[in-house]
Amino acid sequence: MRRIASLTRVAVGVASLALAATACGSTSSTSTSSNSSASGGAKGLAIAYDVGGKGDQSFNDAAFAGLEKAKKEFGYQTADVEPTDNETDADKQQRLESLARQGYNPVIGIGFAYGPALEKAAAKFPKTNFGIVDSVVPGKNVASLVFAEQESSYLAGVAAAKATKSNTVGFVGGVDVPLIHKFEAGYTQGVKDTKPGVKVLSQYLTQTAAEGGFSSPDKGKAAAEGQIEKGADVLYAAAGLSGQGVIEAAAKANVWAIGVDSDQYKQQALAQYKDHILTSALKDVGGAVYTLSKSVHDGKPLTGTQTFDLKVNGVGLADSNPKMAQIAGLTDAVAKAKAAIVDGSIKVKTS
Repeated sequence: MRRIASLTRVAVGVASLALAATACGSTSSTSTSSNSSASGGAKGLAIAYDVGGKGDQSFNDAAFAGLEKAKKEFGYQTADVEPTDNETDADKQQRLESLARQGYNPVIGIGFAYGPALEKAAAKFPKTNFGIVDSVVPGKNVASLVFAEQESSYLAGVAAAKATKSNTVGFVGGVDVPLIHKFEAGYTQGVKDTKPGVKVLSQYLTQTAAEGGFSSPDKGKAAAEGQIEKGADVLYAAAGLSGQGVIEAAAKANVWAIGVDSDQYKQQALAQYKDHILTSALKDVGGAVYTLSKSVHDGKPLTGTQTFDLKVNGVGLADSNPKMAQIAGLTDAVAKAKAAIVDGSIKVKTS
């Protein structure tokens, strides 16, 4: 069964978890009460992180925030498991199956790399609900949590076009894969639709995730420095943990950075750079994680493709930095672009 979810954005917060060790990567696991009757006495939500793990101030941390909200609201035991270096699909499958075997429900793979492993694990544990972020995986007990990243990236492009003084902006993608192409396509279209004369410099850090494209701030910093040397004064990174290097380079050069997934202006680990983080293209991974968990807790588990877009506030653009309002026309241009995307007047490209 395939259902397109109509969802509202969920505000989520981050707290600490006690650490414990487990097979196939380290795990955090806590229990605040025994209230897990909605899953027939089973444990609650478990997530398996993508490369970069917890602490990336972006994609994985957004998922953790959703886990924390679910744990607080439902009072059940949760687990979050780190990836290992140079792991295989078999390693990922073992991790997911271990969580299911322990009684966690749902079990969510954070990132498209879990696709093959999750499909196999879900088939072996048909009574467990599984979820995957950023990929569509078949299975009667699987919810595929996908986002319209191109739409939030379009808004980031609008902001970049309004903010640039050099008429050159940059895009840094972590890995050269279709998912990240969506970020680049939306951003470039937003820039060009807003100010056609602006040049967009694009660079991908690696061809595969195994090469560290999503987990190497040094690679992100080097790419950003190269684009800055070519005149870019606004840099948008869709690169996970590597994006921290882009933000650092932008701050050092006194130019703008645009964050991704989480509101990176508010991330404590990036506080020293916040004055140079113009905005962030938001992707409510935490809301998606929470929403699937709630559906399982309520006894009505979501399955099939669940799409999070601008219409349901599943993606968006942060406005935390007050300097955004000081740039002539930026706020109004973003608002108009959002309305046009929602009503269909603007069709955003995905490649």
